[in-house]
Amino acid sequence: MAVYTHLGAEELARLIEHYDVGELISAKGIAEGVSNSNWLVETTRNRYILTMYERRIDIAQLPFFLGLLDHLAANGCAVPATIHDKSGAAYRQIDGKAVALIEFLPGISPTEPTPAQAHAVGAAMAKVHLAARDFRSSRANNLTPTDSVAILEKCGRERLAQVDAGLPAIVDLAQALAADWPNDLPRSIIHSDLFPDNVLMLGDDVSGMIDFYFACDDMMAYDLAVTHAAWCFDKSGSRFAADIGEAMIEGYETVRSLEARERAALPALAQGACLRFVASRAEDWLDVPADAQVERKDPMDFVRRWDFYASQGQAAFA
Repeated sequence: MAVYTHLGAEELARLIEHYDVGELISAKGIAEGVSNSNWLVETTRNRYILTMYERRIDIAQLPFFLGLLDHLAANGCAVPATIHDKSGAAYRQIDGKAVALIEFLPGISPTEPTPAQAHAVGAAMAKVHLAARDFRSSRANNLTPTDSVAILEKCGRERLAQVDAGLPAIVDLAQALAADWPNDLPRSIIHSDLFPDNVLMLGDDVSGMIDFYFACDDMMAYDLAVTHAAWCFDKSGSRFAADIGEAMIEGYETVRSLEARERAALPALAQGACLRFVASRAEDWLDVPADAQVERKDPMDFVRRWDFYASQGQAAFA
């Protein structure tokens, strides 16, 4: 989440009038994240999240993203449903940009996850994987290892060195990983970006999983690997919490058992997950406007995670 576009109170009020949600009381911009503009909206009836789609999202794919939320919510998953406007539309347009109103779910994103929370997240993720199997739409993953290599190559080694002197060396490793990437594991629609700040918790229970705008058709074990890399390290990627990783996988398997070939692929999948965030963070670091209300994230945090998975192999998932 982030704020790239600024909407005035009058414009926000006019927008809210198109929904059967009461009158606008307040709207506060949310600065975290890097892809879209977001506001916490309060009306005379309830709270909502308003999202304006800015970067990396093809508006033609919004029916997929918003329809997925509705499908998962209807199937008992802890996700926010889309608020449709009075005409039944899932999103509207303001000055050529699409906006959507999303259900607000209570809860707090953990900054220091516990094993109990990781266990609950693993189970909630597996429920999404199973529920999404019969979702009628699909979307290809446009952030595969091959895509990430292309992003790094487009950034260029000289510009990558402006972020960190050690970053250009990752390009050759990325090319090798992409060449050996597994593609034959069980698939569903996956979240693919389930960081702690995309999970809301009430104590040890998952009250909501949010920000499904990278959801795609891909390997379920890859989604688990992404979440493992996002949850099991300190912010810098220097310290690994084995108890968090063990609890997450145990929680996942209370709902869906991993096949032996999925377990065997987890080290490579986790390195691919790290590559994705190295590439996207490097691109954002170099390209995000200086005046945007956005927190830049260091790609080297995920280079260190990648190094860990490469050196530990299957032991990282024991």
